[in-house]
Amino acid sequence: MIPIRDAIRSKNFPAVNVLIIGLNVAAFLWELAQGPDLQQVFYLYGIVPLRYSNPEIPSHFTGFGQYLPFLTSMFLHGGFLHILMNMWFLYIFGDNVEDRLGHVRYLIFYLLCGVAAGLVHVFTNWNSNFPTIGASGAISGVMGAYLLLYPRSKILTLVFIFFFIQFIEIPAFIFLGIWFALQLLSASASSGNVGGVAFWAHIGGFVAGLIFIKIFDWIPRTGLNRGIRQYTGRQRTPRIQPLTLSTIPDELDRHGVIKITPREARFGTRKMISVPQGLKKRTLLVTIPPGVEERTRLRLKGLGQADREGNRGDLFLEIRIVD
Repeated sequence: MIPIRDAIRSKNFPAVNVLIIGLNVAAFLWELAQGPDLQQVFYLYGIVPLRYSNPEIPSHFTGFGQYLPFLTSMFLHGGFLHILMNMWFLYIFGDNVEDRLGHVRYLIFYLLCGVAAGLVHVFTNWNSNFPTIGASGAISGVMGAYLLLYPRSKILTLVFIFFFIQFIEIPAFIFLGIWFALQLLSASASSGNVGGVAFWAHIGGFVAGLIFIKIFDWIPRTGLNRGIRQYTGRQRTPRIQPLTLSTIPDELDRHGVIKITPREARFGTRKMISVPQGLKKRTLLVTIPPGVEERTRLRLKGLGQADREGNRGDLFLEIRIVD
């Protein structure tokens, strides 16, 4: 399952989430420049449990250097697919958690989840000499927080069913519950760090996120956070809008309403709409051009009702501008 987007739009620009993604990308570009020294970089800045279980190894490092990998390992990745998937999951789930916690608390929360995931990995792979890198432990913490904060949020998900590809809206508690169950099954079926995937780190980060989000949600926002939000605040309507459609007797056309903000009306936007079709729902991406006005109607050809001869009407969406 691959998440495409969630239904909750953040009220503020996720400055810290974007910064973290940028730092990960910059670190990956730096990795590409290391050439034959890259393996040494992984052993130096990645988490190697043997560095902590073997009493002879710490003497080769300073105290700071010994614990630095718990931070640096979060920003290193082993390949394009590794960083792409990690950053995509962070992009999907991180903005809403940052919106809830605020920028400063979110940054601390993210780093603590990553450190907790690293510690769990060390203790569950005590004698491993295999370096572990990646942001997945910290991102797992973000996903754990998302589960508690927005359990019923809809996740538009790309699902592979044999040879077929299907887009399905799945509640967050089901999507994240399945993801966590897969991590548990993979961790219990494998011994240690198999194929470079630290399943116990994922589990540790996820559980840390469940715990830390309760603690951080009690901590008051800082004055610095309120100052930053003066520049990052934004108003947007929901990313995915379910439609309630109406019809006129003896007509094949269907009619619905889509809501946007004044800013979205001015500059244009794209919305996912959920269109009922019998017992199923069809998810579509609608482009709203800039400069639309209240009660402007958009025509989606061929999405109306069908008659016995196969003729099909259109779907008309009326624009409603809301603050």
